[in-house]
Amino acid sequence: MTAVADLIVTASVIRTADRAKPTVEAFAVLDGRILAIGSLADIERFRGRRTRMLEVGDAAVYPGFVDVHNHHALAGRTDLFELSLPPSLTLDEILDRVRRTAATLPDDAWIVGGAVPTTLLPQLADTASRLRLDEAAGGRPVVLVEDSRHNRWANTRALELAGITADSIPASGVTLLDAEDGTPTGVLLEAAGIPVQEAYDRSGGLTPEQHVAASRRGIELLHSFGITTFQDAGVSIEILQALADLDRAGELDAWVVSSLLINDEIFGFDPIGTPLIERGEEFRTAHHRPDFVKIFLDGVPPARTASFLEPYPADAAHGAHFHGETTMTFDELADWLRSVAARGLGAKVHCTGDGSARLVLDVTEQLRAEGVTTPIQIAHGQFLAEADIPRLQALDVSADISPFIWYPGVIPQALADVLGGRAEHSQPNRALLDSGALVAGGSDWPVSESPNTLEGLQGLVTRADPHGRTPGTLWPEQAITAEEALEVFTINAATAMGLAAETGSLTVGKSADFVVLERDAIAGPAAQIVHTAVVSTWFAGREVYSR
Repeated sequence: MTAVADLIVTASVIRTADRAKPTVEAFAVLDGRILAIGSLADIERFRGRRTRMLEVGDAAVYPGFVDVHNHHALAGRTDLFELSLPPSLTLDEILDRVRRTAATLPDDAWIVGGAVPTTLLPQLADTASRLRLDEAAGGRPVVLVEDSRHNRWANTRALELAGITADSIPASGVTLLDAEDGTPTGVLLEAAGIPVQEAYDRSGGLTPEQHVAASRRGIELLHSFGITTFQDAGVSIEILQALADLDRAGELDAWVVSSLLINDEIFGFDPIGTPLIERGEEFRTAHHRPDFVKIFLDGVPPARTASFLEPYPADAAHGAHFHGETTMTFDELADWLRSVAARGLGAKVHCTGDGSARLVLDVTEQLRAEGVTTPIQIAHGQFLAEADIPRLQALDVSADISPFIWYPGVIPQALADVLGGRAEHSQPNRALLDSGALVAGGSDWPVSESPNTLEGLQGLVTRADPHGRTPGTLWPEQAITAEEALEVFTINAATAMGLAAETGSLTVGKSADFVVLERDAIAGPAAQIVHTAVVSTWFAGREVYSR
């Protein structure tokens, strides 16, 4: 007897991201899974009296988009509970927004938010700018993250609460001091900002209910961009608990893979490392999988905390032979990866310089020779030595790539300011694909302004700013095709995070996760991809977003 579908979807164009059957006319859904896929005639036989028909006509249906790298809860928290600043504001505009926010708050309330543009940090690194922030806040403590989310700008009261003075400088990271009076300016690079985060947490931070609300809001925003699956690139116990609580209440309408922090250069979460990893399984649910760890192996190039094979251009602070540093040695990284592999976990390793990427590949080569097969992702991988590109495929290491880095904009400009002409050769995506590497798309939202997958697709194809804000292209020879870009943000990303059996393509047996777009975005002019509206988003055969 032929099964009767709960839902049948028909469209002029249905792209499956399944190379065995790349386009079809219809598919049928039963109990949240794809029952059958093919021509209208093939699918009609699964139609019954109670079957819901979704006939979208000239609209297009794609698999639900998959984001291999974001920070959904941080984005939701900023949207609901913090001062949200677009990273294009001037110092005067930032101060004005702080002043308006302060006027609505009690005298001792923290003002937390961001993002401050990376290119503004040199202007902020003096006592005069910190005092202007003090005035705008009316004496309230303030901490604002900059757009890479690796660095912070804090005012005098926040520094006091964190115990940061000229005589008490954080042991980790870099605390920028005023060149004239020697006091902390409030610009805190990498882990130097963690004491301020900890001071805020001591003041109360978020309640468990607010953590749930932040995750829920982050996922709602992802749904509005057609995203049904994502990997959070660095979670706390509170985020893990929020995701598990949502799923156990039947409210987690997404596949989520969490990355448990081994070291923490920016967030200030506690616990991390082994104590966090040992608790991961407490939070496993049907749709939430704490299957990866996250390792920060270096920082970011604009702060000269990324590790490079060739030295940075000479400056007064670092001299002429400074390469940056990795947070771990070969043996330390190898020991951690062996340990997490023994637990059945994969590893997402943050590498923004080609030196840290090479270290990952060298360690992986050793582990593969030992028979260790654990999944490894190089996160960002924006700079790779040419000789290292074929090694990703050979060693089964996936490349997690993120927008705002592969086309002109604020971050590429910040890279150029510190690296010069070297910055013009970042994100070798064409070379990676041609070498056979698994290339997976992520937004790194809220480091990026939005998680818009369509923006990512267009940037991959054109290597130009999808919104036309910054002219030019960035290494256009590394452009990929629109069809390849769709795979990067669907089946490739799902494969990299261990979910290819569940989602990532419209294939019989997989979860019925799909997005309805107003038109076939990748079939038309590449410069118009980002201007395609998301009509609706569906997870397990249920509509979770409608325009």
